[in-house]
Amino acid sequence: MATMVDEPYVFVVPTVTGGTGKTRLHRWYSNHFHFQNPDDTRIIPISRTVGSDRLVDEFIFCFTHDRVMDWVLPNIAPTGRYVEVPMTAVVNFCGPKLYHEHISWDQATVLVQTGLLDPQGLPVTGIEQSKAMQDESLPRNRLIAGWS
Repeated sequence: MATMVDEPYVFVVPTVTGGTGKTRLHRWYSNHFHFQNPDDTRIIPISRTVGSDRLVDEFIFCFTHDRVMDWVLPNIAPTGRYVEVPMTAVVNFCGPKLYHEHISWDQATVLVQTGLLDPQGLPVTGIEQSKAMQDESLPRNRLIAGWS
């Protein structure tokens, strides 16, 4: 929290979680974010863009859903399923301190990979997203009828 402005905020877009202000943000970080990440959590960096007051990271967030993860799947009991999901984090700075962070991903791919959403007949994918993000030679447009 010492690295943040007086009124920082974090917004996790798909689940509308996070916090505004040091007190709420500290509570969220302590109880609903950092310590809920599974032991096998890993991040595969894809790209980083640095501007004068902003940093944008693209990465693959990998984990086994072996515990409650309020920031990714609020109120969902562990499914035991492995997940890889492309994420984007936009971090804004005010001078040397963090002002805000926006974290985004496609929640449908998490739901498909955890078995909470049947992709049949829907324009959604599972782990294919992270694999295609890492390997540009993999097929694209599989959801488009008649593409092949």
